[in-house]
Amino acid sequence: MTDIVVEAPAGPIKAVLEIPDGEGPWPGVVVVHDGLGMNADIKRIARRIADKGYLAIVPNLYSRGGRALCVTRVYRELLKHEGRAFDDLLAARDHLATRADCTDAIAAAGFCLGGGFALVLAPKGFTASAAFYPSIPPSHYSDILDGACPVIASLGAKDPVLRGAGPRLERELERKGIEHEVKTYDGVGHSFANDLPAQPLLRISGFGYNEEAAEDAWTRVFAFFETHMHTT
Repeated sequence: MTDIVVEAPAGPIKAVLEIPDGEGPWPGVVVVHDGLGMNADIKRIARRIADKGYLAIVPNLYSRGGRALCVTRVYRELLKHEGRAFDDLLAARDHLATRADCTDAIAAAGFCLGGGFALVLAPKGFTASAAFYPSIPPSHYSDILDGACPVIASLGAKDPVLRGAGPRLERELERKGIEHEVKTYDGVGHSFANDLPAQPLLRISGFGYNEEAAEDAWTRVFAFFETHMHTT
């Protein structure tokens, strides 16, 4: 893991970069953290992605002022589909694109808040988008997906935040003719692929890690990336 600084329109932001072992160049993935920000879980996820042969960068969307000051602004920008957070994420993508060890295939992958950003970013020059329980209202789907890259999404049937969102997302992707794979996992809720602290409390509130669902989702995501991000 390497701590780096990414130059963005509103000023530099902090980020974490994970590099695969061996010889590149490799495809890249911009990993978008959830509402909790940069933590041990998202860093483990970045390493997991790198271990599968992808340059993984995690920009810290709370770099300017910390989580307490930034979280409301970042969520507001997600709902508006524009703002500094999007500029920061596109700057992270551009940072990867300028590296000699990165191919021209770069995906977005995000969780909760970050999953919402991954969906909104799908039409903005990415090769693929992996959205885990994307926290953006389903009513926004029709506005954000025109011209999107291939999308793979993973949701929980017991998610108290996104009940019924999986089928609605799939219908919208089908309607717009976007290549996609959407799966809603029975028996799991929100954040099922994030191994966060305080799991017993999270499960009571309809959140919580589920290893079986998480492993299946990652298997699907890496197969999807293999299809769409590697040239012959």
